[in-house]
Amino acid sequence: MANEQDSKSNTSICPPDKIIFDADRGEYICTETGEVIEDRIVDQGPEWRAFTPEEKEKRSRVGGPLNNTIHDRGLSTLIDWKDKDAIGRNLDPKRRLEVLRWRKWQVRARIQSSIDRNLAQAMNELERIGNLLGLPKSVKDEAALIYRKAVEKGLVRGRSIESVVAASIYASCRRMKIARTLDEIAQYTKANRKEVARCYRLLLRELDVEVPVSDPKDYVTRIGSLLGLSGATMKLAAEILEKAKNVGLTAGKDPAGLAAAAIYIAALLNDERRTQKEIAQVAGVTEVTVRNRYKELTQELKIPIQNQ
Repeated sequence: MANEQDSKSNTSICPPDKIIFDADRGEYICTETGEVIEDRIVDQGPEWRAFTPEEKEKRSRVGGPLNNTIHDRGLSTLIDWKDKDAIGRNLDPKRRLEVLRWRKWQVRARIQSSIDRNLAQAMNELERIGNLLGLPKSVKDEAALIYRKAVEKGLVRGRSIESVVAASIYASCRRMKIARTLDEIAQYTKANRKEVARCYRLLLRELDVEVPVSDPKDYVTRIGSLLGLSGATMKLAAEILEKAKNVGLTAGKDPAGLAAAAIYIAALLNDERRTQKEIAQVAGVTEVTVRNRYKELTQELKIPIQNQ
């Protein structure tokens, strides 16, 4: 009884940030006092050991993680097209026809309801647009989650799948701070920009998707890298935009246009000249927009531009 009380008093003395876990021995140890606080911890890992990635892959008995960009989240299986048995021998013609029938029914069994068909078509479309835009997997996963919520709420009914997918991708890009404009996304769909924008507003209203305000600085790196500008020029453009934000120049203006104008000014100051036409094409805005934002920034921030 006395030993238990001593153990409890020592445990309370040891600060929580000084307690470490020794996985090899299954013990919690206090680094200050050296006391073993708890031992014989149950190992939650596999019962086997592996020393190389090949061994780990061979001994593992679980599948891959859930994938939201597949309509069934990757839980179903596929019958391979190799037409070989477990040993690797080619199947005879009779068995091959039988496996072909299995494969056909297996594909049909994966998609049973109208929702499954909708998701299968939408996820293929999402993957296509995402690859064309060069989006990372995290953005595509977020877009897939938003689309699934829209399907559950019945928002897709009566609207084109393509438009809702494009709107989900745009919302995902905004949430993950990936600089992509609505025009860029809409150009890879058969729907026009107006229809995609309408679906985007619907998603925000019905799904309560929290989307941060677009920051012009998010566009600087992408536009600058496409124009082949140096890091110093992109940094200067970001500083110009920060100053503009502090004096309230960025409110209510297209972030891509502001970023394009800031890059134009920074390129002039660092003697890495690019024409307004070049910058406007890369940013996806008009030359007039670049020119107007350029005038506003130079006048309000009093930026001296020599030999324009």
